[in-house]
Amino acid sequence: MIIGVPKEIKDNENRVGLIPGAVKALTKRGHQVLIEQGAGEGSSLPDAEYVEAGAQIVPSAADAWSAEMVVKVKEPVAAEYQFLRDDLLLFTYLHLAADRPLTEALMEKGTTAIAYETVQTGPGRLPLLMPMSEVAGRMATQVGAVYLERPYGGRGVLMGGVPGVAPANVAVLGGGTVGANAAKIALGMGARVTVLDISHERLTYLDDVFHGRLFTRTSNEYNIEQVISEADLVIGAVLIPGARAPHLITRDMLADMRDGSVIVDVAVDQGGCVETTRPTTHSDPTYVIDGVVHYCVANMPGAVPRTSTFALNNQTLPYVLNLADNGEEAVRRSLPMQYGLNTYRGILTYKAVADAFGMAYTEAAEALTT
Repeated sequence: MIIGVPKEIKDNENRVGLIPGAVKALTKRGHQVLIEQGAGEGSSLPDAEYVEAGAQIVPSAADAWSAEMVVKVKEPVAAEYQFLRDDLLLFTYLHLAADRPLTEALMEKGTTAIAYETVQTGPGRLPLLMPMSEVAGRMATQVGAVYLERPYGGRGVLMGGVPGVAPANVAVLGGGTVGANAAKIALGMGARVTVLDISHERLTYLDDVFHGRLFTRTSNEYNIEQVISEADLVIGAVLIPGARAPHLITRDMLADMRDGSVIVDVAVDQGGCVETTRPTTHSDPTYVIDGVVHYCVANMPGAVPRTSTFALNNQTLPYVLNLADNGEEAVRRSLPMQYGLNTYRGILTYKAVADAFGMAYTEAAEALTT
C-alpha cells in the first residue's frame, strides 16, 4: 500500500502522523511511504531521518494526499477538503461531533475515515485517545498555572502558595485520563485539588491511588456550582466518546466565579464542557468573559509536538500496520476498528455524530457488508 503523511497545517500544529521508526516498520513490510517535505520538522524530525528509514520525500501536500491511505494527527481543515476522495482511507483524529462541515465533506466525497478517538477496545477503553489525553491533562495544569499569573490576566495566584499563604484551588471536571493527569500535576505543584465525576467507582479509585491527597465530589449541578465558585483554576476534562461534551458550566455560573480565575477546557475538541467555550489557537489562546479567563486551544498537545508525536505513534502503529497490510478488510475483521469507522463511502457510521446533527447513520458492520 502507498501511505501518505502530509504536513499538518492547523495553527501551530507541529505533530506529524508517522515517526521514522513507524516508516521503517512499514517499508520493511513492502509498503511505500510518502512524506511531505518538512512534515516532521516541527517535531524535530528532519527529512533525512525519514529518507534513512525508507520514505520518499514529496514536495507538496497534494503528493502526500495522493496515497491510498493518509495518516495524520488532526482533522482535515477546509483547505484540505479538496484532497478527500472516494478511494481514500483516512486515519486521524476527526472529532466530527463538533464539526458538521467536515462530516458533510467526508460523506460527500465518499471517504473512508477512521477516527483515532473512537477506536475502542472495551468499555471506556480508547487506546488511541489515551496518549493525547495524558499529554493534554498534564499540560492543562501547566497552562492554567501560567494564566493565573497577573500579566496573563489571572488572579495572581501561585499554584503551590508559600508558607503562610494558601495554595490555589483547582477544580477538575471529569476523573478520566485527562482529569487524573491534570490532578497529578496540580498536586505535584502543591495545589488544593477537587475532582468531580459522575462515577462513584472512579472517585473511589482516584481517592485510593492519590492516597486521599485530593478531594472528590459527585458531579451534579449543585456541587459544580459550589466548587467552581471557590476555584482559581477549573479544568474541563469531560469525555463522552465520539459525542459532543455536555455543558456542565453554563454562562450564568460564570458570575459566581472569581475575577481572574481561569478555565482550561480540554473538551473543546468535542464542543467543550463550558457553555462559553469556543475554539482558540496557540497564537491567540485566550479570551475573557465575565472576568474569567478562558483557554480553549483545540490542539493543546501540538505545543509539545515531539513528546506528543512519539506518544501517539506508540499506540497507532499496530493499527497503521494492520490497515496497510489488509486495507478495508482490517476493519471488517476488527471490532475496535469498526468503532473507529466514522464515515464509509458516503455513509455515516458513528451514532454519536449522527445524533449531534440529526443525521441518519448505518452501523459500521452493516455498512461494510453493503
